[in-house]
Amino acid sequence: MSCSTIAATEGDEVTFYGEPFQPEQIVAYTLYRWATGESYDNSTSSFGMGRASGVRAVCNATTAMLRVYRDKISWPTGVRKHVVLRAFLDKGFPNRHGAVDCTHIYVDKPANAPSVNYFDRKHRFFVIAQVVVDLDLRVLDMFVGYPGNCHDIRVIQLSSLSGRAEEGMLFRKPPVTLPGGVRTNGYILNDNGYPPSEWVVVPYGGINQHPDEERFDTKQKVARLVVERAFGRLKGMWRLFLRTHKTNLDTLPQQFTVVCIVHNILLDTGIEFDENLLWEVDENGVWRQLDLGFIIPRSQ
Repeated sequence: MSCSTIAATEGDEVTFYGEPFQPEQIVAYTLYRWATGESYDNSTSSFGMGRASGVRAVCNATTAMLRVYRDKISWPTGVRKHVVLRAFLDKGFPNRHGAVDCTHIYVDKPANAPSVNYFDRKHRFFVIAQVVVDLDLRVLDMFVGYPGNCHDIRVIQLSSLSGRAEEGMLFRKPPVTLPGGVRTNGYILNDNGYPPSEWVVVPYGGINQHPDEERFDTKQKVARLVVERAFGRLKGMWRLFLRTHKTNLDTLPQQFTVVCIVHNILLDTGIEFDENLLWEVDENGVWRQLDLGFIIPRSQ
């Protein structure tokens, strides 16, 4: 990742007492803010800048990285596509491209926004991020920004993912027949909160299952865990999006997109993830796993 891309970014210059900050400082502060989740008021002082400069730094860095590295989030093609499909075939899912799920990004109550649009059962305010990942946890597609009261089914219907899949732009392999007689040119896995389709394969679910259905559901659930692992790495490393924080809803989608871009870059360069980051000590001194903001399957 080249810090020099920041220098050419349009926007207000980040300065301190009239002296401009270098691109390296702007990128470093932005990554620090995303990684620690510290507020602008607390985090900027360590970098010798004021709050307003911190806000501009994050805005400039986000804009620059989106412009230069947007292709880091893309549907697999060529050799990469062959590798992805082969890996899923070895897991028993021919023509599978990935798995999709949604997560909550918790925020302070948006100003002038109807409360009912954003809060969950615990009255925590959030927006929804829908992410598709492959077997290596790479983000292939994402869609973020809808308020918390929007059903996950509705989110996928509104996303460009749905339109591209329905128009045949994503899945072009020769058709295969899946258990249950479904013929498909390609698909992704999801939970049973979604209706099945030619390009979304969900568990059978229900009680008194046939042994074949039970085996399939178990295998499907295990294969779908890549999404949970990807969210764990994303939110474990970039903790601003793990905790409730004050944000501008207009720029949150762009910032989360860049975090997914950086996530892919780190995977490409072989940077490992410390699984200990998925645990924390609660107020009673007990170790517990982080709440990654998964959405419980629900129907419309």
